[in-house]
Amino acid sequence: MTGVDVTAVEDEAGRGGRRLPRVPGFAPWPPQGSPKKEGKALRSDVPRGAHRTFAPDAGRPDAVSAVTESNAGRLPDLTPIRVGRMAATPFAFLRGSAGLMAYDLARTPVTGIGTQICGDAHAANFGLYGDARGDLVIDLNDFDETVHGPWEWDLKRLAASLVLAGREAGADEDTCRDAALDAAGAYRRTMRLLARLPALDAWNAIADEELVSHSDAHDLLGTLQRVSEKARANTSGRFAAKSTEAAADGGRRFVDAPPVLRRVPDAEAAAVAASLEEYAGTLGEDRHPLLARHAVHDVAFRVVGTGSVGTRSYVVLLLDHRGEPLVLQVKEARPSALVPHLATAGFTTPPVAHEGRRVVSGQKRMQVVSDFLLGWTTVEGRPFQVRQFRNRKGSVDPAALAADQIDDYGRMTGALLARAHSHSADPRLIAGYCGKNEELDEAVADFAVAYADRTEADHSDLVAAVRAGRIAAEPGV
Repeated sequence: MTGVDVTAVEDEAGRGGRRLPRVPGFAPWPPQGSPKKEGKALRSDVPRGAHRTFAPDAGRPDAVSAVTESNAGRLPDLTPIRVGRMAATPFAFLRGSAGLMAYDLARTPVTGIGTQICGDAHAANFGLYGDARGDLVIDLNDFDETVHGPWEWDLKRLAASLVLAGREAGADEDTCRDAALDAAGAYRRTMRLLARLPALDAWNAIADEELVSHSDAHDLLGTLQRVSEKARANTSGRFAAKSTEAAADGGRRFVDAPPVLRRVPDAEAAAVAASLEEYAGTLGEDRHPLLARHAVHDVAFRVVGTGSVGTRSYVVLLLDHRGEPLVLQVKEARPSALVPHLATAGFTTPPVAHEGRRVVSGQKRMQVVSDFLLGWTTVEGRPFQVRQFRNRKGSVDPAALAADQIDDYGRMTGALLARAHSHSADPRLIAGYCGKNEELDEAVADFAVAYADRTEADHSDLVAAVRAGRIAAEPGV
């Protein structure tokens, strides 16, 4: 070991104990202070009931300005698709407006407890995906906006999205509010559970097979089973079978399917392919033999998501010696939309050397298991993240759930969010603040309803602007 004096010193009692210098990156012994008491003390500065506060200020951007500003730097020919998708429903608007919500959240109370946050923890950003052995894992699965920030922001975005999804599904107002309430309650209870466990047990707690029982989400079992069956078939092989054709050299090539999938010029394809060398260097050396058994065959551009539409996103077709496909997604990583608003909430953001690395590092901090081919690269000076495409991914559409399932989904996602936050913040600290009763739950539910109302008004403003021709939209794509 270097840089640390680890000379053993017998204690005065001679019982074999040692006094060793504190090692950077490790906790002191004996433990100092009480994180639980520190968290509880924060209630005097930020009462839990204060989290119901939401009052748009006079400087708040209007919906059309916010969308237009967030389109800056995106490919102009694709922004009408993004606007069209956001204009479809209020829930879709929320999905594409993480920056606008960050502006609003920056003007709400925060405890100052920081953690790695998703930054876009709405209800549709949880789902299933395959681990290295092909088993299915359920967790947060979108990290484009991830940063170190206030834990409350993720919880409030999740709660507000559940209200909007419930309304879209036709649930009554009490049911929608209960979903937000239950999400906050599950977050609080899960954080309390994690705070009581040994650190290693807490890190790996709530195995996916225990999640339904832990969150009392039994009404979701049938839906989760159907999603799981669909996810198992959602593979690179199936995508390649539908999206490629035989090439003259015996390999395969992508087939145009505009506007979602299109072939790219040779120079652009070559730049993306060449970037995989840098990408390979971001993976552990144990992955290199696997990549070396695949050849790069083709590159295409593929439109993705709602908030991500307009960013540069490619799929790369790799084939092994048997012609079996592995498809990688090479997706542009833009600066997090939350960064301009963190300082208002009292959080400093250090400079980011590579946005793709930020996304990947944040994802690995929050997930229990991450894609084992997750990495980053640079294409023509722009940062990108790289991951498997169609890695047995599956998701629940919260806006299509039955009314008696939306609260179950809220509890499940609230528990998952707490687990993700506990990896980078001491669960004892957050649990100490959240407490035993439902005061925080009620406040977050009130906020969620108020913010859902505001989002519906923003959505109406965007739809009106589209109809008036003030902003271009291509619906239904």
